[in-house]
Amino acid sequence: MVEHMLKFVSVPQSQPDKRPAAERNGDFDEIYRAFAVEKAEQQASRCSQCGVPFCSVHCPLGNNIPDWLKMTAEGRLEEAYALSSATNNFPEICGRICPQDRLCEGNCVIEKGFESVTIGAVERFITDTAFAKGWVEPIRPPVERETSIGIVGAGPGGLAAAMQFRQQGYQVHVYDRYDRIGGLMIYGIPGFKLEKDIVARRHLYLEESGVRFHLGVDITDGDGDGTLSFATLRARHDAVLIATGVYKSRDIGGPGAGLGGIVKALDYLTMSNRLSLGDAFAPDESAALNAVGKSVVVIGGGDTAMDCVRTAIRQGAKSVKCLYRRDRANMPGSIREVKNAEEEGVSFVWLAAPEAFLGDGSVSGVRAVRMKLGMPDASGRQSVEPVEDSGFVLEADLVIKALGFDPEPLPTLWGQPDLAVSRWGTLRVDHESFMTSLPGVFAAGDIVRGASLVVWAIRDGRDAAAQMHRWLENRAAQCAQAAE
Repeated sequence: MVEHMLKFVSVPQSQPDKRPAAERNGDFDEIYRAFAVEKAEQQASRCSQCGVPFCSVHCPLGNNIPDWLKMTAEGRLEEAYALSSATNNFPEICGRICPQDRLCEGNCVIEKGFESVTIGAVERFITDTAFAKGWVEPIRPPVERETSIGIVGAGPGGLAAAMQFRQQGYQVHVYDRYDRIGGLMIYGIPGFKLEKDIVARRHLYLEESGVRFHLGVDITDGDGDGTLSFATLRARHDAVLIATGVYKSRDIGGPGAGLGGIVKALDYLTMSNRLSLGDAFAPDESAALNAVGKSVVVIGGGDTAMDCVRTAIRQGAKSVKCLYRRDRANMPGSIREVKNAEEEGVSFVWLAAPEAFLGDGSVSGVRAVRMKLGMPDASGRQSVEPVEDSGFVLEADLVIKALGFDPEPLPTLWGQPDLAVSRWGTLRVDHESFMTSLPGVFAAGDIVRGASLVVWAIRDGRDAAAQMHRWLENRAAQCAQAAE
């Protein structure tokens, strides 16, 4: 039998072809072209099939990566899809937006000089092929239960849980304040990383699987037009899962922080994504969040900051600078995204932090100070300290704050003072059962762990669904026993 694997010594690592920067800067289409089947098989064949697969160990979902790589290399794509989707509800999305350089690929055991296996692109290829070939069939549970589940939040955690519940036959209702499903996958992540028809394709799949969506519904402390009280929601369903994510943008103070032209990253990205989706806005409404012809400064160093700088380039900014207080090695954003941004014309100002914002009514500049790395702090990261007499000014017509996200105060917004939160404002749950302080109310994803990755939200949604199923089964057994 011909051995299809362990070809990393003869086949070099390769990603799908990347469109030239000059071409991709003119649109919001994905920057990577699709693998041809021969190229995907070839890259999958580089896997060393090691005894302890650190790629799987360091994947939050524990994906069976070596096995579906082997199947792909052998041309068994339908089997590869079945195995890939057994542990991951949205492999085509994770293949596009997961920071593989920090997770699976970053922990590949193939030594430097031969380079890691190209896992993410193959993962994307497998499921895109499965959709194209008609292998992705709607969920048809063997038995339909009468038990009803309410899920608050149509982001990755809530959607993953919805799929798991439908496989068990539960009646699933998903509520979201926005008019489309996907959460940050639709409104926060730009199309050049995740084209919106990929999310829309999953929307259709979930509806065909029997998930019922209630969009444009904001959960509050009272019922009204476009709102639903949390008390009413609980009364409608046998159990509730809160998977709202975290949407409260972290802010920055200092002199001039209230000037016009200083905006939050999520507001900026949401407007850009809505325009790409064809939503209509008044010209003055969209102009304030458009970088065309402007000198743009983005403050932050995570993936959201990378999304902002690369969006500004595509909008036709005069210049785009990313101001980050640490150096490249300590940047939390994906190394791949930093490289893509540099190719597209973004300038990085490392080891620098804003002190004040200049301008008269609207921002015209950012006064910043140079920073130096100090001793590690309690988390193990090096602290940063300002360098004396090192101030400088960056020209800026638009400043975008990409400093991360915190949870909204749900107990207050929903009129649920007994809904316990941590000192960070995240929901407090029993970490085995995922239940909050309210009986029958569970929570998962960023609203519990804080701002994190899509892949972790999927994992939490799957785990929460499993624990809720166990709780509902136990409750049903107890009720049956009491009735005897």
